[in-house]
Amino acid sequence: MRFLFVSDSFRGSLSSAETAEYLARAAREVFGEDVISEGIPVADGGEGTLDAVWHAAGGNFIEMTVTGAAGYPVTARYLGLDRKRAVIEMAEASGLARLPREFRNPLYTSSTGTGELIKDALKRGFSDITVALGGSATNDGGMGALTALGVVFRDMQGRKLAGRGTDLAQVRDIDVSGQDPRLRDVRIRVMTDVRNPLTGPGGATMVFGAQKGGTPEMLEELENGMCNYRERIIAATGRDPDDLPGAGAAGGLGAALGVLAGGRLVSGIDTVLDLIDFEERLAGADLVITGEGCTDRQSCCGKVMQAVGERARKSGVPAVGLSGSLGAGGLEIMDHGIASVMTAVAAPMTLETALARAPELYYSAALRMFRFLRTGMEMGRKI
Repeated sequence: MRFLFVSDSFRGSLSSAETAEYLARAAREVFGEDVISEGIPVADGGEGTLDAVWHAAGGNFIEMTVTGAAGYPVTARYLGLDRKRAVIEMAEASGLARLPREFRNPLYTSSTGTGELIKDALKRGFSDITVALGGSATNDGGMGALTALGVVFRDMQGRKLAGRGTDLAQVRDIDVSGQDPRLRDVRIRVMTDVRNPLTGPGGATMVFGAQKGGTPEMLEELENGMCNYRERIIAATGRDPDDLPGAGAAGGLGAALGVLAGGRLVSGIDTVLDLIDFEERLAGADLVITGEGCTDRQSCCGKVMQAVGERARKSGVPAVGLSGSLGAGGLEIMDHGIASVMTAVAAPMTLETALARAPELYYSAALRMFRFLRTGMEMGRKI
């Protein structure tokens, strides 16, 4: 038997790599030491993407000091896969997890550091740059990142704006004439697992602003500013960012890179699977096992399980899921190449208990799953 383990992380409990380790140990316990397994850490374009790609495909980390979301210097990394390809994770420079709670204020945070990472990659000659959005602490429309790349935002008096959330309402002119010319000759892919527009009830501010520290009053101010920013983008480019699915990702950085910087917004997990040559790894596998913390209807909207299941089905390899729990619409994942789903939670318990006992529960569920598989194989041989 040859197994391929490709699970998302279980937020707050198990990393993608840890799920593969538990599955490998359970498979050996049930099938013996002759079983062959490969674990591939993956992510869907958000936090953790950089490490997932490095674990699967190698490369060299490039470390530098950049401007953090709150304006003070932070150390951030990006990944050089080879001489041409670089992968940048926004959360490294401008991520919420890196920002102390007392500094979480989307009126004043900025994506400048992410732009500095992109600029360094351009300087080093990378011609294929992938930027993973997700885990953002910012709601600046990507103004900070573009400012670092040479775009100038001016207010009514012609003064340059710093590129923070509070500046969105002040923008009257967007000058792209000084934008780094190397952007024209570089392929930029922008990875996101959301399709939110820039503005409106489903946009960057109203959906994600609160988790970045925004109060209702702040969100109203930021949304008004974002609507102004959208109008200025339309005036400068003739394109409406709200027509671009994913423009609202990472506080509007999706719009900045996708409209003003010439990037192409792409599915996060599909891009990760391409970067790690997933189809080649599928060759010869007897079974793929995937999963995530909670499988629900959102799992069918560009998440790890959907992408893995569909690619496995296309390659003729069966796939099953082992997730923490099932939510509303979770069984719809079986329309996407996943034959069945088992859960780690085996009895009524609080979320806190499930998270605290995650390793134990997940390993026990892995054992049950592999014993079912072995029983099915034995029945098949008898038939």
